[in-house]
Amino acid sequence: MDERRDKARHRVLKTGTIEFGGGAIDCTVRNLSDTGAALDVTSPVGIPDHFTLFVQSDGLHRPCTVIWRKEKRIGVRFG
Repeated sequence: MDERRDKARHRVLKTGTIEFGGGAIDCTVRNLSDTGAALDVTSPVGIPDHFTLFVQSDGLHRPCTVIWRKEKRIGVRFG
């Protein structure tokens, strides 16, 4: 499989929150880099293309753009 990312992602297992328009959905951050992440979600349905990811353990608030969606995982780019 060809690696298409600019930066290597590191495997993690952290609790996160997808925040948008006054709503929030819990997620699990499965891998993380300076430029993006993969998030496990119960369902990608209803998650907008742009949102803020909050990872409380790191104090991280990052604007995200969804790059891909699978059954229970989404890939995002920061910025």
